[in-house]
Amino acid sequence: MAEAERIIGTPDIPDAEGADGAEPQQPSEDTGPADGAVGGRRRKKILVLLCVAVLAYLLDLGSKMLVVAKLEHQEPVELIGDWLQLDVIRNAGAAFSFGEAFTVIFTAIAAVVIIVIVRLARKLYSLPWAIALGLLLGGALGNLTDRVFRAPGVFEGAVVDFISPAHFAVFNLADSAIVCGGFLIVILSFRGLDPDGTVHKD
Repeated sequence: MAEAERIIGTPDIPDAEGADGAEPQQPSEDTGPADGAVGGRRRKKILVLLCVAVLAYLLDLGSKMLVVAKLEHQEPVELIGDWLQLDVIRNAGAAFSFGEAFTVIFTAIAAVVIIVIVRLARKLYSLPWAIALGLLLGGALGNLTDRVFRAPGVFEGAVVDFISPAHFAVFNLADSAIVCGGFLIVILSFRGLDPDGTVHKD
Protein backbone atom coordinates (compact mmCIF):
# COMPACT_ATOMS: atom_id res chain seq x y z
CA MET A 1 0.00 0.00 0.00
CA ALA A 2 2.82 2.40 0.88
CA GLU A 3 4.52 1.69 -2.46
CA ALA A 4 1.30 2.36 -4.38
CA GLU A 5 0.78 5.65 -2.52
CA ARG A 6 4.35 6.66 -3.27
CA ILE A 7 3.92 5.97 -7.00
CA ILE A 8 0.49 7.57 -7.32
CA GLY A 9 1.34 10.53 -5.11
CA THR A 10 -0.74 13.68 -5.10
CA PRO A 11 -1.44 16.03 -7.99
CA ASP A 12 0.87 18.97 -8.50
CA ILE A 13 -0.87 22.23 -7.64
CA PRO A 14 0.40 25.77 -7.99
CA ASP A 15 1.35 27.73 -4.88
CA ALA A 16 -1.77 29.16 -3.31
CA GLU A 17 -2.28 31.83 -0.70
CA GLY A 18 -0.87 30.63 2.64
CA ALA A 19 -2.61 30.41 5.95
CA ASP A 20 -0.89 33.62 7.05
CA GLY A 21 -2.50 35.57 4.22
CA ALA A 22 0.71 36.01 2.22
CA GLU A 23 0.40 36.64 -1.48
CA PRO A 24 0.89 33.59 -3.68
CA GLN A 25 4.37 33.32 -5.16
CA GLN A 26 4.69 34.26 -8.81
CA PRO A 27 6.83 32.06 -11.04
CA SER A 28 10.15 33.66 -11.85
CA GLU A 29 11.57 34.04 -15.32
CA ASP A 30 14.00 31.23 -14.55
CA THR A 31 11.44 28.63 -13.41
CA GLY A 32 8.60 29.44 -15.81
CA PRO A 33 10.07 27.90 -18.99
CA ALA A 34 11.31 24.86 -17.06
CA ASP A 35 7.87 24.24 -15.61
CA GLY A 36 6.39 24.55 -19.09
CA ALA A 37 8.88 22.04 -20.48
CA VAL A 38 8.08 19.56 -17.73
CA GLY A 39 4.36 19.97 -18.35
CA GLY A 40 4.94 19.46 -22.05
CA ARG A 41 6.82 16.21 -21.44
CA ARG A 42 3.99 14.95 -19.25
CA ARG A 43 1.38 15.83 -21.88
CA LYS A 44 3.37 13.95 -24.52
CA LYS A 45 3.53 10.83 -22.35
CA ILE A 46 -0.21 11.05 -21.63
CA LEU A 47 -0.81 11.37 -25.38
CA VAL A 48 1.23 8.20 -25.95
CA LEU A 49 -0.81 6.42 -23.26
CA LEU A 50 -4.07 7.48 -24.90
CA CYS A 51 -2.91 6.51 -28.41
CA VAL A 52 -1.81 3.05 -27.26
CA ALA A 53 -5.06 2.59 -25.31
CA VAL A 54 -7.23 3.66 -28.26
CA LEU A 55 -5.32 1.41 -30.67
CA ALA A 56 -5.58 -1.61 -28.35
CA TYR A 57 -9.28 -0.91 -27.74
CA LEU A 58 -10.18 -0.50 -31.41
CA LEU A 59 -8.26 -3.64 -32.43
CA ASP A 60 -10.04 -5.62 -29.72
CA LEU A 61 -13.47 -4.20 -30.54
CA GLY A 62 -13.06 -4.64 -34.28
CA SER A 63 -11.78 -8.21 -33.98
CA LYS A 64 -14.70 -9.19 -31.71
CA MET A 65 -17.26 -7.67 -34.07
CA LEU A 66 -15.70 -9.50 -37.01
CA VAL A 67 -15.50 -12.96 -35.42
CA VAL A 68 -19.01 -12.70 -33.96
CA ALA A 69 -20.40 -11.80 -37.37
CA LYS A 70 -18.42 -14.38 -39.35
CA LEU A 71 -17.37 -17.23 -37.07
CA GLU A 72 -19.79 -17.58 -34.16
CA HIS A 73 -21.74 -20.86 -34.22
CA GLN A 74 -19.36 -22.12 -36.92
CA GLU A 75 -16.68 -24.79 -36.84
CA PRO A 76 -13.30 -23.58 -35.52
CA VAL A 77 -10.99 -22.13 -38.14
CA GLU A 78 -7.51 -23.65 -38.18
CA LEU A 79 -4.69 -21.13 -38.47
CA ILE A 80 -1.77 -23.42 -37.60
CA GLY A 81 -3.25 -26.89 -37.68
CA ASP A 82 -4.48 -27.96 -34.26
CA TRP A 83 -1.96 -25.67 -32.56
CA LEU A 84 -3.83 -22.39 -33.14
CA GLN A 85 -7.48 -21.96 -34.06
CA LEU A 86 -10.17 -19.29 -34.11
CA ASP A 87 -13.03 -20.59 -31.97
CA VAL A 88 -15.62 -18.09 -30.74
CA ILE A 89 -16.94 -18.56 -27.20
CA ARG A 90 -18.76 -16.31 -24.71
CA ASN A 91 -16.84 -16.05 -21.44
CA ALA A 92 -18.61 -14.83 -18.30
CA GLY A 93 -15.43 -15.11 -16.22
CA ALA A 94 -12.12 -13.30 -16.05
CA ALA A 95 -9.28 -13.37 -18.56
CA PHE A 96 -8.65 -16.79 -20.11
CA SER A 97 -12.09 -18.06 -18.99
CA PHE A 98 -11.34 -18.19 -15.25
CA GLY A 99 -13.97 -17.56 -12.56
CA GLU A 100 -17.23 -17.55 -14.49
CA ALA A 101 -19.29 -17.26 -11.29
CA PHE A 102 -17.94 -13.78 -10.48
CA THR A 103 -18.84 -11.69 -13.52
CA VAL A 104 -20.01 -8.62 -11.58
CA ILE A 105 -16.87 -8.69 -9.43
CA PHE A 106 -14.61 -8.79 -12.48
CA THR A 107 -16.56 -5.89 -13.97
CA ALA A 108 -15.93 -3.85 -10.81
CA ILE A 109 -12.24 -4.78 -10.84
CA ALA A 110 -11.90 -3.60 -14.45
CA ALA A 111 -13.50 -0.27 -13.51
CA VAL A 112 -11.10 0.14 -10.56
CA VAL A 113 -8.11 -0.61 -12.81
CA ILE A 114 -9.20 2.14 -15.19
CA ILE A 115 -9.53 4.64 -12.31
CA VAL A 116 -6.06 3.76 -10.98
CA ILE A 117 -4.52 4.22 -14.44
CA VAL A 118 -6.16 7.65 -14.76
CA ARG A 119 -4.68 8.64 -11.37
CA LEU A 120 -1.22 7.41 -12.35
CA ALA A 121 -1.38 9.48 -15.53
CA ARG A 122 -1.17 12.66 -13.42
CA LYS A 123 2.46 11.83 -12.58
CA LEU A 124 3.43 10.21 -15.88
CA TYR A 125 6.81 11.21 -17.33
CA SER A 126 8.08 7.80 -18.49
CA LEU A 127 7.56 6.54 -22.05
CA PRO A 128 7.74 2.80 -21.15
CA TRP A 129 5.18 3.34 -18.39
CA ALA A 130 2.95 5.24 -20.84
CA ILE A 131 3.01 2.25 -23.21
CA ALA A 132 2.39 -0.25 -20.41
CA LEU A 133 -0.49 1.72 -18.91
CA GLY A 134 -1.95 2.29 -22.38
CA LEU A 135 -2.03 -1.45 -23.00
CA LEU A 136 -3.68 -2.05 -19.64
CA LEU A 137 -6.22 0.71 -20.21
CA GLY A 138 -7.12 -0.42 -23.73
CA GLY A 139 -7.48 -4.04 -22.66
CA ALA A 140 -9.54 -3.20 -19.58
CA LEU A 141 -11.85 -0.97 -21.63
CA GLY A 142 -12.23 -3.67 -24.28
CA ASN A 143 -13.42 -6.34 -21.88
CA LEU A 144 -15.43 -3.84 -19.83
CA THR A 145 -17.34 -2.90 -22.99
CA ASP A 146 -18.39 -6.53 -23.34
CA ARG A 147 -19.39 -6.70 -19.67
CA VAL A 148 -21.65 -3.67 -20.03
CA PHE A 149 -23.20 -4.11 -23.46
CA ARG A 150 -23.33 -7.82 -24.27
CA ALA A 151 -25.84 -10.45 -23.16
CA PRO A 152 -27.10 -11.61 -20.72
CA GLY A 153 -27.29 -8.12 -19.17
CA VAL A 154 -25.60 -4.91 -18.06
CA PHE A 155 -22.48 -5.59 -15.91
CA GLU A 156 -23.05 -9.32 -16.43
CA GLY A 157 -22.23 -9.55 -20.13
CA ALA A 158 -20.09 -12.37 -21.46
CA VAL A 159 -16.76 -11.44 -23.04
CA VAL A 160 -16.09 -12.64 -26.58
CA ASP A 161 -13.00 -14.89 -26.72
CA PHE A 162 -11.76 -16.43 -29.94
CA ILE A 163 -7.98 -17.08 -29.95
CA SER A 164 -7.63 -20.77 -29.12
CA PRO A 165 -4.10 -22.20 -28.79
CA ALA A 166 -3.75 -25.93 -28.20
CA HIS A 167 -3.80 -26.99 -24.53
CA PHE A 168 -4.55 -23.44 -23.34
CA ALA A 169 -7.55 -21.28 -22.51
CA VAL A 170 -9.34 -19.26 -25.21
CA PHE A 171 -8.65 -15.52 -25.03
CA ASN A 172 -8.95 -12.27 -27.00
CA LEU A 173 -6.81 -9.25 -27.94
CA ALA A 174 -7.87 -7.35 -24.80
CA ASP A 175 -6.51 -10.19 -22.65
CA SER A 176 -3.28 -10.08 -24.64
CA ALA A 177 -2.94 -6.31 -24.14
CA ILE A 178 -3.52 -6.67 -20.39
CA VAL A 179 -0.93 -9.44 -20.06
CA CYS A 180 1.66 -7.54 -22.15
CA GLY A 181 1.06 -4.34 -20.17
CA GLY A 182 1.32 -6.18 -16.87
CA PHE A 183 4.51 -7.97 -17.95
CA LEU A 184 6.08 -4.66 -18.97
CA ILE A 185 5.16 -3.10 -15.61
CA VAL A 186 6.87 -6.01 -13.80
CA ILE A 187 10.03 -5.42 -15.83
CA LEU A 188 9.96 -1.67 -15.16
CA SER A 189 9.43 -2.28 -11.44
CA PHE A 190 12.38 -4.67 -11.26
CA ARG A 191 14.52 -2.05 -12.99
CA GLY A 192 13.40 0.55 -10.46
CA LEU A 193 11.75 2.88 -12.96
CA ASP A 194 8.74 4.80 -11.62
CA PRO A 195 5.93 6.35 -13.71
CA ASP A 196 7.33 9.83 -12.95
CA GLY A 197 10.60 8.87 -14.69
CA THR A 198 12.71 8.55 -11.55
CA VAL A 199 14.91 5.51 -10.98
CA HIS A 200 15.29 4.09 -7.49
CA LYS A 201 17.19 1.15 -6.01
CA ASP A 202 15.82 -0.67 -2.99
